[in-house]
Amino acid sequence: MDYVEPQYHQILLRLADEGVEFIGVGMVSAILQGVPLTTMDLDIVHRRTPQNVERLLRVLADVDAIARSDPRRLRPNETHLLGPGHILLQTRFGDFDCLGTIDAGRGYEDLLPASISLEFEGRTFHFLHLREILAIKKRAGRAKDLAAVQSER
Repeated sequence: MDYVEPQYHQILLRLADEGVEFIGVGMVSAILQGVPLTTMDLDIVHRRTPQNVERLLRVLADVDAIARSDPRRLRPNETHLLGPGHILLQTRFGDFDCLGTIDAGRGYEDLLPASISLEFEGRTFHFLHLREILAIKKRAGRAKDLAAVQSER
């Protein structure tokens, strides 16, 4: 797939319309909370139940999701999404990462209390609260995460 201008809102709308339970956790979440940055992907932590993963797989098929940077063009399956790992995908709307857990094994249920609800195009979405995003980035300690934290001081 060639580079496409990211249209993350298209993925978010499809997730909401399909009833996928998820929390936006990456820089898109920070941007929606007013941080003046850019991002190259949409990151979510999804609820890892069979029913929710089934809904998520329908969205992934709709957006033509394939494994990013893999010449075999593999499509995600239920086994991939039920696990705690990170599934890094390329879609027709931009890069999309489905994360089973983040921050030392915290999943959807663990992160929900640290999320906020935001309205977008008549739908409600959960996004990780900005202070939690910053705390996670500090704990991760990667150069790109620390640079994002520095920009918020």
